[in-house]
Amino acid sequence: MKKSGKQLQLEKQIRHLLEGLALDIADYIFSDHEIQTLQDYANVLSIRRMGYNDHGPVHMRKAALNALKMFDLLDDADVAFNFVDEGYGDITDSKIIVLIASLLHDIGMTITRSNHEFLSVQLAIPIVDRILQKFYSQDAEKIIFLKSIIIESIFGHMATQPITSLEAGLVLVGDGCDMEKGRARITKLLHEKPRVGDIHKYSASAIQKVLIQKGEEKPIKIVVEMNQSAGIFQVEEVLLNKINFSPVKKYIELYAGLKDVELLKYL
Repeated sequence: MKKSGKQLQLEKQIRHLLEGLALDIADYIFSDHEIQTLQDYANVLSIRRMGYNDHGPVHMRKAALNALKMFDLLDDADVAFNFVDEGYGDITDSKIIVLIASLLHDIGMTITRSNHEFLSVQLAIPIVDRILQKFYSQDAEKIIFLKSIIIESIFGHMATQPITSLEAGLVLVGDGCDMEKGRARITKLLHEKPRVGDIHKYSASAIQKVLIQKGEEKPIKIVVEMNQSAGIFQVEEVLLNKINFSPVKKYIELYAGLKDVELLKYL
């Protein structure tokens, strides 16, 4: 199972945010051949066939890292996650939901772009069952609850279907935050002629950094720095749309603009 240096770097960063059972599950996912193959093949459709940006293993790891960073900021601010607040588990369980869903959310891209969130759910169900049966085998009831929010999180990552849990909301926004220039690098190298979807690769290429920090007025502050105004498309049509659709919106400050110029406050 071959992995790029970027994948391994992101795995290391993700592991740094985890401990105990959550870390064990991350290690299991990162060593799983089926999951890796699905993630790899997602980019055959996205990049090679359609000329879109990365929807493969690097993207899914980056989305997971983003979501986990925001998870910790909410936890530090004593925000109650749904799985915990509703009495079904503890903070580790909530974090595991975000981890698993983030790492599987785009596997439906192995089939098609249109409505791929529905296909991701279908492909993810047996994998989620396998993971939960391995690590929660003594608690059949909890498996049902965990699976429900994991599937909600995958199902809702395109902001096309209503979601209600904070866990799902973090997966949605974590996905939207992966918009830095590196995400479109391979696409630009492979496709020089104009193609459908070009706005995604060119706008993503304009984004220099996406910073996830502790907020000043709210728990989470997202700062998007760009070197061209084309990056505004990513902010307003992708990220802001996902934040507006997310139950996490009320906890987020969003700033964006050209580097070294006063940033525009969106939220």
